[in-house]
Amino acid sequence: MAIDPRDLNALRTPLLRFAHLQLRNTSLAEDAVSETILAVMEHPDRFHQQSSLKTYVIGILKHKLIDQLRRGKREMRLTDDPYDERSDAAMVEALFDSKDHAIGVQPDWGDPVQTLERKEFFDVLQLCIDKLPAKTGRIFMMREWLEMDTDAICKELDITSANAWVMLYRARTRLRECLQISWFAQVPS
Repeated sequence: MAIDPRDLNALRTPLLRFAHLQLRNTSLAEDAVSETILAVMEHPDRFHQQSSLKTYVIGILKHKLIDQLRRGKREMRLTDDPYDERSDAAMVEALFDSKDHAIGVQPDWGDPVQTLERKEFFDVLQLCIDKLPAKTGRIFMMREWLEMDTDAICKELDITSANAWVMLYRARTRLRECLQISWFAQVPS
């Protein structure tokens, strides 16, 4: 099957955004995306249409990013998250009362399958991920999108497993809060 280069060109921006979030380096992200697009164009026969072209290309990009991380070609070093630990404590404190019970009623997020079928949801999710502090967003993406295990993430980022779990908790908490405000409170039709 022939793959239309215009379709790949349309995917370039989301691929770059995803690669940049992982690598935090524009030129390395562009290289990874270029290698991905080149791989797709060199072997169009490998795309069997069992998934969408976007899903197929993102799968290839994930492998390119993992390979690059494993080779240690990164030239940058992540700094600590640019927010203060006290802000996390305040955020968690605000969620619970003095008896450690959740404050307020948990919102009804409706039918998750229906939500996941909406393209707009993924646009809002991407905006929420982009709002995460750099290191927190990166560890979330490594775990949930690249499907790396905790040991590999800890080795790659030179952190302890306890630190990784705390950062993943922070990422999920902030994403939940952002999605509640930006998506579920809007009651999309």
